[in-house]
This record gives sequence, C-alpha cells and structure tokens, in this order.
Amino acid sequence: MLKGLSPLLSPDLLHVLASMGHGDEIVLADAHFPAATHARRLVRIPGVDANRVLDAVLSVLPLDDFVPHAAFTMQVVGDATAVPPAVADFSATLQRHGEAAATALERFAFYERAAQAFAIVATGETRTYGNILLKKGVAKL
Repeated sequence: MLKGLSPLLSPDLLHVLASMGHGDEIVLADAHFPAATHARRLVRIPGVDANRVLDAVLSVLPLDDFVPHAAFTMQVVGDATAVPPAVADFSATLQRHGEAAATALERFAFYERAAQAFAIVATGETRTYGNILLKKGVAKL
C-alpha cells in the first residue's frame, strides 16, 4: 500500500498508467463491454463501479489539454442525446477534477477507438453505457 494513492490503483493499473505516453488512450469499461476482445492490455478491477475507478485514475492521470476533447463516452443506441446515469456520474467526476465534459461517440466508433487504446480496464460497473475513454496528457510538475 502506498500513501496518498487510492487503493483502487492496483500495481497493474499503476504500471499501465505510468507506461502510457502523451496522447495514449485508456478505456474504463463496464462489465458488459467486450474488453478481452478489444484490449491490447487488459487490467481487471472486478466489483468496483467505473466512476470510482475514474475518480482514482484522474487523481494521478493528467488529461490531454492540447486536443479539443480528451474524454469520450458511448452514445445511447437510438437516442444520441440521452445521458445515462453512469455518464452523468462521469461528468460530475470530470468536473470535480477540473476536466472538460466528455464527448459522446457512436457505439461502433467507440469500439473502434477502444481497440486502438493503450489499455482497457474492465471494471465491475453493471450500469449500461458505463464506459469512458481518456486521452493522457502531460503532467505539469
């Protein structure tokens, strides 16, 4: 256990986050997401909702501020303007960390982008549309 770090930041997840470079992307996926199918690197955090994992990740991961959007969620199929509860929670967490709101991507566009991500974190999130993709930025030390 390390001081000052969320216990949700497992050694495997910390290694992935530290190994990512500027512009690399990571997906925090719900339990319904085909993570093993799409992942180049897969980290599992079972039993923990995606928003709690997002909060822990944002405590150590800077988001890219050189691009228009550094966080992406998945659009609701058939209703692109809907905001599912998991996405509303992501928005509140992003705001609490001083980050811009996420942009919604069409479902298959999200899958394609996730397949190119540096890593996917399979959470225990059971709510639908509980997926978020983050683009890593540069730490301002």
